[in-house]
Amino acid sequence: MVRTSRGRPTIADVAQKAGVGAITVSRYLRSPDRVSEGRRAVIADAIAALNYVPDLNARALASHRTDVVNVLVPSLTQNIFSDVLRGIYDGVEDSGLRIELANTRYNSQIEEQQVFAALRHGPAAIIVSGTEQTAKTRKMLENAGCPVIQIMDLTDDPISKIIGFSHYRAGLEMTRHLIASGYRRVGFLAGWMNARSKQRMQGYRDALEEANLFDPDLIGERGNEDPAINGEIAPVSRPFSSATMGRELMLEMLDRRPDVDAVFCNNDVLSLGALFALSSRDVRVPAQVGVAGFNDFDYMEAAHPSLSSVRIHRWKCGYEAMQAVRHQLEGGAIGAPIVDLGFDIMKRASTDRNGLLSSASAREAVVSIG
Repeated sequence: MVRTSRGRPTIADVAQKAGVGAITVSRYLRSPDRVSEGRRAVIADAIAALNYVPDLNARALASHRTDVVNVLVPSLTQNIFSDVLRGIYDGVEDSGLRIELANTRYNSQIEEQQVFAALRHGPAAIIVSGTEQTAKTRKMLENAGCPVIQIMDLTDDPISKIIGFSHYRAGLEMTRHLIASGYRRVGFLAGWMNARSKQRMQGYRDALEEANLFDPDLIGERGNEDPAINGEIAPVSRPFSSATMGRELMLEMLDRRPDVDAVFCNNDVLSLGALFALSSRDVRVPAQVGVAGFNDFDYMEAAHPSLSSVRIHRWKCGYEAMQAVRHQLEGGAIGAPIVDLGFDIMKRASTDRNGLLSSASAREAVVSIG
């Protein structure tokens, strides 16, 4: 092996051996597709012959950027975000980029601290969940000097680009489905009410108000406080949803309002608990009470009766966010700043009051929105 310098091989060594310029080698290391096929081959051969390993620290110092994409999500334990992260990791393959995760724990102040820490290291890009950033966090992201993608929500005023769906419209359309199915006293069950949950509930309320059916007494929830109180970080002990909580909320609803004839649950696990509660009281679903959830995990179809839900495109959201990052890092335009992935209303047995899905060949109906 011949090297033009002592010690660790450099880009200059690779360039000389391949007979190309150092800039071409650098471009190959960052974006191989931007180098011609013939040059890619000779550069790859030179790298192999010299056992060259890129110095990421030197590259970061030279460009003031690392190869790290910081991803901030509010939870690392909820299935909804594991699907989003799977999409992000699938989208980063063969890119040379690395993912660094941060858990904001649904706390805007923690998110602010994590964004500040990430920007100190000059990330290649930042992917952040939601739109409820503090004014300080938003300002930092606006001035980040790298691609910033918001996900899992929609807004008319994104920081740069947002990819997601309307929680409000999803709540509106699922409630309209319940009304169209013949239900008139429709409840709403929720755990801790974050910003996205509030949007869903507003959609629920507006759908009922347009049908002159809204009754505030049919709302059941557990806690409604923002974890960041007076600008200080509150203890992370919020009442996250569980099947047990859904069962308790449904039983409380039946005791308080025995005339309730449907419930729209803020997420799937609550709807499963509601189903358990109704079964324990020998209440027939969907004939006496309809049940619907949100997210559409696989157990919704497996339940008996199968549970209606709002299906959101979690994997696609993560994957498209990473594709948008890669496109911008390769010099592409930001494109449309607002990307609405839409959602599906999955109509199943738990809301089939009219018997439209009675045949074995029609166990569910899908209505795609957006």
